[in-house]
Amino acid sequence: MATIGVPKEIKEQEHRVALLPSAAYQLAKRGHQVFVERGAGVGAGYPDADYAAAGAMLLDSHADVFAVADLIVKVKEPLPAELPLLRPGQLLFTYLHLAASKPLTEALMKSGATCLAYETVEVNRRLPLLEPMSEIAGRMSVLVGGYFLAKHHGGSGTLLGGVPGVLPGKVVVLGGGVAGVNAARMAQGLGADVTILEVDIERMRFLDITLHTAHTLYSSEAHLIDLLPDVDLLIGAVLVPGAKAPKLIHREMLRKMRPGSVLVDIAIDQGGCAETSRPTTHHDPVYVEEGVTHYCVANMPGAYSRTATQALTNATFRFIETLADLGLAEACRKQPALLGGINVMAGKVTSRPVAEAHGLPYIDPKDLVAG
Repeated sequence: MATIGVPKEIKEQEHRVALLPSAAYQLAKRGHQVFVERGAGVGAGYPDADYAAAGAMLLDSHADVFAVADLIVKVKEPLPAELPLLRPGQLLFTYLHLAASKPLTEALMKSGATCLAYETVEVNRRLPLLEPMSEIAGRMSVLVGGYFLAKHHGGSGTLLGGVPGVLPGKVVVLGGGVAGVNAARMAQGLGADVTILEVDIERMRFLDITLHTAHTLYSSEAHLIDLLPDVDLLIGAVLVPGAKAPKLIHREMLRKMRPGSVLVDIAIDQGGCAETSRPTTHHDPVYVEEGVTHYCVANMPGAYSRTATQALTNATFRFIETLADLGLAEACRKQPALLGGINVMAGKVTSRPVAEAHGLPYIDPKDLVAG
């Protein structure tokens, strides 16, 4: 029997919850104890009564959940107030994005907890636990980009879809992965003129076939510089799994964009793909640099918390169930993808991209799990 804790998210404007009541029911049915902090699911539309009916035990405080559970399931990385609550041997399963934060990496090393990151669990060259949030962030990027293009929000006053007799706005998407393709689909749906920059030729062929009216262009600095003077909405959707996002947009490049144009940096969780990007919140989502409105909210899917919670649990539940049923070592043997999710264990960094990002020693997680 495993004890599973679901604390309420304390990151600003974060309303997602890591486990649906239906998932708690399935775990309880398998003989596990599920402890949920009161109010954890309210922001996603799941009241405490739903968890109680599912067989979960409700606890009054954040600290109580961490104290009683061997497996902590969260949505976002632990904040400073939560770090002292972690203990050696405890499993933490959440989005971590450690390559963007050396202090958090070192704090998790010090905690002694085993920390698994959703975003580095890889199956057949895919990131199944990151993809649902990338889909939401990609689609959302066009909604918020169009919103902040409105003149009364500081934008240029350009409607992305145009109208008869007026050309549509121009959208450029950096990266043709999951977030990028979802951004392009939404922009196409609005009637915008869409160009996707990508380096993988086969991926561009796929995009060319599936996104019939979008243009594909080989991603290079020169090509991006050529496009920028006419861009209304620039979407950064570049991902290097587990690693810091490459800085593809430099300050001088932004100066080529029209005043009132918008940059949405979906990669901000991994440090952002623009030199001028810095994390913002849903409460205060934008700022202006070089005349360009920057939207760099670090937990974009949290805005659509109910949809995001459902999509996240759909993807994570089978891994949570395996960890609960078998424990870490046996779960990694049954589902080797979980090994790639281990970023920190026994005070060591067990993710190569994180170790390289911070100049820290790397230990193969296989050696620690086997030991």
